[in-house]
Amino acid sequence: MMKNNFMICGLTGWCMEIIFTSLDSIRNNNFKLTGHTSIWMFPIYGMAAVIPPVYKHIHKLPAIFRGSIYSAGIFVCEYLTGTFLKKKGICPWDYSNAKTNINGVIRLDYAPLWMMAGLLFERVTTVPRRKS
Repeated sequence: MMKNNFMICGLTGWCMEIIFTSLDSIRNNNFKLTGHTSIWMFPIYGMAAVIPPVYKHIHKLPAIFRGSIYSAGIFVCEYLTGTFLKKKGICPWDYSNAKTNINGVIRLDYAPLWMMAGLLFERVTTVPRRKS
């Protein structure tokens, strides 16, 4: 199941990133709405497969608290992977110009987005799937 959830989270994360970067292109008056991502992001998003074991312990908490826990976990993973990839010169993101950045690899103002992403990953990994 963890392998399936890794694949689901990786693909879900890629889709979210493509949609987010597509919509963000509107700020630059790019109405082609071209989105982008990196192959490196698949395993990074895939790490959200750890959410179901966490969910077992926190499922009774309100969504705002679960989302906050997920957001904190995503920040930790984003910081660690971003720092590693940056040292190798292959980090696909750079938040250095953002006011709330930490070492250019995380943006604290993204906390609400990561809360929602965590809750989405929770949903796609913990809702029972129908067998065909």
